[in-house]
Amino acid sequence: MRATIMYGPGDVRVEHVPDSTIIEPTDALVVVTHAAICGSDLWPYRGYGQFRPAGNRMGHEFIGIVEAVGSEVRTLKRGDFVAAPFAVSDGTCPFCQEGLHTSCVQGKFWDNIDLEGGQAEAVRVPLADGTLYRLPVRPDTALLPSLLTLTDVMATGHHAAVTARVGPGKIAAVVGDGAVGLCGVIAARRLGAEQVILMGRQPKRLELGKAFGATDIVTERGEEAIEKVRQLTGGYGAHAVLECVGDELAMQTAVNIARPGGAIGRVGVPHYAGIPPLFPTFFKNLTISGGPAPSRAYFDVLIPDVLEGRIEPGRVFDFVGGIESVPEGYRAMDERRAIKAMIEF
Repeated sequence: MRATIMYGPGDVRVEHVPDSTIIEPTDALVVVTHAAICGSDLWPYRGYGQFRPAGNRMGHEFIGIVEAVGSEVRTLKRGDFVAAPFAVSDGTCPFCQEGLHTSCVQGKFWDNIDLEGGQAEAVRVPLADGTLYRLPVRPDTALLPSLLTLTDVMATGHHAAVTARVGPGKIAAVVGDGAVGLCGVIAARRLGAEQVILMGRQPKRLELGKAFGATDIVTERGEEAIEKVRQLTGGYGAHAVLECVGDELAMQTAVNIARPGGAIGRVGVPHYAGIPPLFPTFFKNLTISGGPAPSRAYFDVLIPDVLEGRIEPGRVFDFVGGIESVPEGYRAMDERRAIKAMIEF
């Protein structure tokens, strides 16, 4: 079978590898129909952080068809069409029962599972009963791109909005115009925000953000951006801030544009050493929440809106190709020529 392998910064290849197979009785084997390249996949591609072992497979966003199941799998069968969240979970531990699957006591993120990854023709899925979600549609539906976003970016944008306490009549500000930020705009409008301010600099992305429901656009950065948001909010700031970038400037901006008593939902994976500014967060009575989105917990909430056409997060995919185009998909996202890449098998 073919799979995506990253050997080092900027070195992504599609190669023939040994077929994925059932190993544990709780495994399922999924033949991938659609996968995505994530913004976090660009971290090792750009040489950020600790590099994963060379030769490991890439990808944590995929949907596909169950080919086989282990002897202890009870809720799935061959032929089921399923989605895989970006974290494996058992579905039974206290945290899974609380809807926090990314803290599952047996769980792992796909990046930490050796020799498996979603940007491949097939994947062995551990803890299949707790991880995989059976999709209530046929594999040929036109809604596949939007369903694919639920494995990560749409669920993550929704998590940002939920943890930022977005609600009817609130003012929400979204920091970042990537796929997660754009999905955060969808989520904020879906949860009833009256005003949604999108902060970014890429014209194509900002246009899509307006189509998703952003009422205001802020292209400035730093102090100018903070002042612009204050102007747009009567000088008070936003009730809810969705931090969808993960760098220090984005977090500082989030703290400064939140109104007293407001909340920040941060879902951008932090790639900075510091912590949020202590005095502003303290004296403004800010709530800071968020983290890795428990995608598995949000499927039941978001799928009906996708199926009924109320939200269209699949529009974030502006690069589509076969598995042989994966290296170009990485390049396009790295160079910001593409918002998000989808791979069709």
